Amino acid sequence: MIQGSIVALVTPMHQDGSLDIQSLKQLVEFHIEQGTNALVAVGTTGESATLNEQEHCLVIATIVKCVAGRIPVIAGTGANSTTEAINLTLSAQQAGADACLLVTPYYNKPTQTGLFLHHQAIAKAVQIPQILYNVPGRTACDMLPETIARLATIDNIIGVKEATGDLSRLTQIRALTNSDFAIYSGDDASSCEFCLLGGNGSISVTGNVAPKLLQQMLTAAMQGDKFTAKTLDKKLQALHQNLFVESNPIPVKWALAHMQMLEAGIRLPLTWLDSKYYATVTTAMQQAEII
Repeated sequence: MIQGSIVALVTPMHQDGSLDIQSLKQLVEFHIEQGTNALVAVGTTGESATLNEQEHCLVIATIVKCVAGRIPVIAGTGANSTTEAINLTLSAQQAGADACLLVTPYYNKPTQTGLFLHHQAIAKAVQIPQILYNVPGRTACDMLPETIARLATIDNIIGVKEATGDLSRLTQIRALTNSDFAIYSGDDASSCEFCLLGGNGSISVTGNVAPKLLQQMLTAAMQGDKFTAKTLDKKLQALHQNLFVESNPIPVKWALAHMQMLEAGIRLPLTWLDSKYYATVTTAMQQAEII
């Protein structure tokens, strides 16, 4: 099972919005050195919504090649078109990704039956291990625990990223699935408590800028060491909150640029962080002792 601190990696860009592959490779090395357990390529934080299909596949292939088997790579391959999601998932499998992360279809608001049939079709079409991704705050579509449980019976659907921030979802999903079905937090602010309650890790935004501290916190939480986990998470709480003062990944990209790890590049309709938030994000970084 892939577990622990799983970082939803940003996609570095030059100031003109073009991909910065060299910085991407450097970020991969940074995370391996810092102890990150796995990486997600081209998820929400990786600006999947504004990368074209060729760029999407290039970023995944680049990360897989750079990682070279040292840690697992999970490719974000979800789409609101089932056919497109199948094509992206097949490409990720061919690139050598270890698993895929598939967001619930967004904007078109499928029913629970539609969600089941969508993910079932992808799982049947491509045999790579697949992780469901439920983030209704972004998609306007909530995959209910009962639907997740139905999908968990499919052999290559191995887990879910639950990003509602509702800790009761963990208990509900666990009660309906086997112990080998992974349940990941998709909400940094509650990830410590989530893992203390039996979650298998976190797919994180915060981990982009504080990978070592996050990995130590999640490890302690998964081991049931509440005191250590809570102590470490206290240092991260401001980051958990302030990396969302504007839409993700705006603040986290600014933070990484402040750390001189990438250029000030982002794609419209996202914009660079408003200057009124610079001090807010900087304070959070100082609290986490990363600057």
